[in-house]
Amino acid sequence: MEMFQPDPQFLRQLVEMKMPFGKYKDVVLCDLPVSYLEWFQRNGFPKGKLGMLLETMLVIKMNGLMYLLEPIRKSK
Repeated sequence: MEMFQPDPQFLRQLVEMKMPFGKYKDVVLCDLPVSYLEWFQRNGFPKGKLGMLLETMLVIKMNGLMYLLEPIRKSK
């Protein structure tokens, strides 16, 4: 059975990309509060890559997986 390996480039975007609009404009995606990500879950994530990143960030935070991003943050 093949183990799932997250795409390092995708994960890197979570620690480098900043929110382009809204209340948390210019905050790095991995630093967004869960409450803000949950708001998108209720009201609809943006289309495209940003929506995928925000949804992934919510899953990471809700499942206690922030440790996955720590090595990437440290390598910046």
